[in-house]
Amino acid sequence: MPFYRISEIEKKPAGLTEGTMQTVAGELMKVGMVTYPEGFGPPAHVHPNEEQYILVMEGKIQMVLGDEERTIGPGDLVHIPRNTSHGIRVLEGGAVFFTAKSPAGDGNLNQDYNEAKDAGEIRERLSAAGG
Repeated sequence: MPFYRISEIEKKPAGLTEGTMQTVAGELMKVGMVTYPEGFGPPAHVHPNEEQYILVMEGKIQMVLGDEERTIGPGDLVHIPRNTSHGIRVLEGGAVFFTAKSPAGDGNLNQDYNEAKDAGEIRERLSAAGG
């Protein structure tokens, strides 16, 4: 079906951390709405086979992407190239973002998750952010 109402898409556990995701997959890409509570976010990781975009809808998020680190919020769009270490931590309240990944694979947003070689360093940087 080409039309979806986000409120009607089943919420599933985020899997890698606290939170939920709602996903839909097409032939070449998968998309989803992801929600994380304050203080959470997935462990630092890379996607060797997928590129990703995230569009922050709600919340304030500290993000490490490769060598860059910044605070992002509603209206910020981030491109995550393949093989780029990244991680996030929700700073205030909770966060909701829309994500798109390609290729679609099996439709699972966590399908191409691989722990980043610098996961420990990223975890420390994110833990230091915002207290």
